[in-house]
Amino acid sequence: MTTSTASAPGKAILFGEHAVVYGRAAIAVPVAKVKATAAVTDAPAGSGCTIAAPDVGARVHLSTPNEDPLALAVRLAIEKAGIEEEPDWQITVRSDIPIAGGMGSGAAVSAALVKAVFAHRKVPAHRRPKAETVNRIVYAVEKLHHANPSGIDNTVVVYQQPVRFVRGQPPQRFDIARPFHLVIADTGIASSTAAVVSDVRRAWEQDTDQYEAIFDGIGEIAETARRAIESGDVDALGPLMKENQRLLRKLNVSSGELERLIAIAKEAGAAGAKLSGAGRGGNLIAVVEPKKLETVQEALLAGGAAGIVVTQIGA
Repeated sequence: MTTSTASAPGKAILFGEHAVVYGRAAIAVPVAKVKATAAVTDAPAGSGCTIAAPDVGARVHLSTPNEDPLALAVRLAIEKAGIEEEPDWQITVRSDIPIAGGMGSGAAVSAALVKAVFAHRKVPAHRRPKAETVNRIVYAVEKLHHANPSGIDNTVVVYQQPVRFVRGQPPQRFDIARPFHLVIADTGIASSTAAVVSDVRRAWEQDTDQYEAIFDGIGEIAETARRAIESGDVDALGPLMKENQRLLRKLNVSSGELERLIAIAKEAGAAGAKLSGAGRGGNLIAVVEPKKLETVQEALLAGGAAGIVVTQIGA
């Protein structure tokens, strides 16, 4: 019996939430401090393929009639790998990425599963599907998770590089001229991306002009931030986060808990902070100077954050 493993990182949207669904740019980065890992092990003949996610108490069979994201990811990968009959495999996936927190947990799990299937199939490296193909598979699963996803989660998680993303266009990877640090704080409140995105769409339909203007503003901030990161002007990121959060409030996607923790982060010395992801819960991100990282982290934990991830973006 052999085992093959693969992993995929979490992600953080720096700028562009919600506006990206309406054709504006967003930028996002992988967060390697957290990840999902899938392991595929040969099982006894005739046992079929079972996928277990013990972190959430899930266990499904590949032949499960009702669509399940775990089974769908594996099924699509198996089809792409040219496996015609259900294999006898036991697949286990673990993740330390907060669920429903805006860090791409679902996309990371799907990407890890897809890559583990290809690895276990012993598909030669030169014949394995390119990242673009893996991205399409993970996006198909994302539609099951989120109904109308922007595509940014799967793109960042699969390519594992900072990207500028515009829906319907190939992702543009970009370089980070000067490293910077993020403190990512979990509110402990689960947020449904599909529900929040649907609420924004209904509001957009009722007041299209106002919402389009907000989306334009968010898109401009994302483009400005990308140029700042590429040029090494990381000092510009804090004010841009503050302005982005102001516009996200206008979309009614923030929450009392997010605003409270954002205020704590800024009072403790963060240059700027905003929600990251769909909002109304999940995570906030704060850009913080190295000498203030510990102070901001301690303040957020004392203020009730459910968890903290501190990560450096860039080498």
